[in-house]
Amino acid sequence: MDAAQQEATARARELQRNWYGEPLGTLFRKLIDDLGLNQARLAGVLGLSAPMLSQLMSGQRAKIGNPAVVQRVQLLQELAVQVADGSVSAAEATERMDEIKRSQGGAVLSNTTQTTNSSGAPTVKRVVREIQSLLRSVAAAGDIIEAADSLAPTHPELAEFLRVYGAGRTADAVAHYQAHQN
Repeated sequence: MDAAQQEATARARELQRNWYGEPLGTLFRKLIDDLGLNQARLAGVLGLSAPMLSQLMSGQRAKIGNPAVVQRVQLLQELAVQVADGSVSAAEATERMDEIKRSQGGAVLSNTTQTTNSSGAPTVKRVVREIQSLLRSVAAAGDIIEAADSLAPTHPELAEFLRVYGAGRTADAVAHYQAHQN
């Protein structure tokens, strides 16, 4: 690699750091490690070609041009955190990655419109995942359980909500949601 290519790569990685918080090579390697993927599987889930993923990782290309792909990256990052804290099993992570792969994306910073039913309303599972994501973005599962334990004597329903949505499995949260609809 000549000096001009090295400079272009360094510039691309700096742009990636500004846009995505870190160089995409670092970010994608974390996802690969945390979710047990290889590059080809990651490319498939994101909706990128393997060569495009490689170019982004190496800094030959700076920007992800498709907002839906950026959103899938964000969803995979959230999933990796949930796998790491044990709130999502490996089997459920595989199922979620398949859903992420099928998602069409939407606004870059909002993933509330990805999965909808035929009327255009979000599905129960999507609503539940939004609640889980929000709770888990403000506290770790252990902290949520601790908060739930402190609330349990005086506010048992709220404690249950925190446990189910903040630290439980998605299937249990969906059942809870459905049981509490009027």
